[in-house]
Amino acid sequence: MTASEVETADLTEAQGLLVDLVSIPSPSGEEAAAARRLVDFFEAHDREVWVDEVGNVHAPADDAVLLTSHIDTVPGDIPVEIREGEGGTELWGRGSVDATGPLAAMAVAAVETGVSFLGVVGEEVDSRGSRHVVENGRPEPGALINGEPSGWTGITLGYRGLLAGTYVATSESGHTSRPENNAIQDAMDWWGRVEEEFDPDEYLPVFERVTCKPTKFEGGPSADGLSVETTMEVQFRVPPAYTVDDVREMADGQLETGTVHWYDRVPPVMQSPRTDAARAFRAAIRDAGGDPRLLRKTGTADMNVFASVWDCPMVTYGPGDSDLDHAPNEHLPLDEYDRSIEVLIDACQRLQ
Repeated sequence: MTASEVETADLTEAQGLLVDLVSIPSPSGEEAAAARRLVDFFEAHDREVWVDEVGNVHAPADDAVLLTSHIDTVPGDIPVEIREGEGGTELWGRGSVDATGPLAAMAVAAVETGVSFLGVVGEEVDSRGSRHVVENGRPEPGALINGEPSGWTGITLGYRGLLAGTYVATSESGHTSRPENNAIQDAMDWWGRVEEEFDPDEYLPVFERVTCKPTKFEGGPSADGLSVETTMEVQFRVPPAYTVDDVREMADGQLETGTVHWYDRVPPVMQSPRTDAARAFRAAIRDAGGDPRLLRKTGTADMNVFASVWDCPMVTYGPGDSDLDHAPNEHLPLDEYDRSIEVLIDACQRLQ
């Protein structure tokens, strides 16, 4: 389905771009067609635009502000439909909230204000798009606005970081009647000690906790039957009160057997509500008739990657209810999308 095939609503150009992008499947690794639609949009407005070697879409212009969001979505086939709902006219479809809605809104705002735009790939998997940008020396902008759903009145200032690793242990094979631990028990015991180490005060907000989560576990006899082998994939969400190295050292400190290969690390980020970017969005939201809300997210986003290298003011902003991220009923009210564009344009003009 494309915007021209939607018969249930008269769409503005901005809404048509949104419908087109949501209608183009773009799970991580398959963003090329959606990137092409973005290129067409910028070219139609006489903007310089190009796609780099990993698939990011660059539309450089006034670098007082860089608007950036991710092109990829998680997998999932949600029929693209425009419906009348409690919030008015709604667009249903995978990515409408996370984060094609923010992506489309930013593309429109970039054209209207003449600021720079960057659409990145791979955020839902490994942030390879944003990592490629900072590792290849793109100049730091005056301010960065990252696109993720916050609701049109929400301004996200903080994200927890991420530490991911693989625990590996091996033990000699033996009869199950023997009392000694095998590698599977070693893994379970280590994880139990880790959870105890990071056991939070129940009154501590989730954003301020270290969250420990095993994501995959495999264990059993080796192919030759001479040993028991175990691997466990683990992730930690890291609040700004800790560094990623703090959490790694604390987890390593609970090892008695086995080893951990730490393969991914993203530092946490927490921006001040008094930066020029945060002030610009608070004023823009108020002028649009909203009551600004300052948010902290318990996950991790591309804002973490940019903040690990750049020191410019940053916020994350975008239309959509983040409770619908990755959900089977993902949908976005078109009125909220339009309001977010109004806010983005106003905030960019203030920052310019």
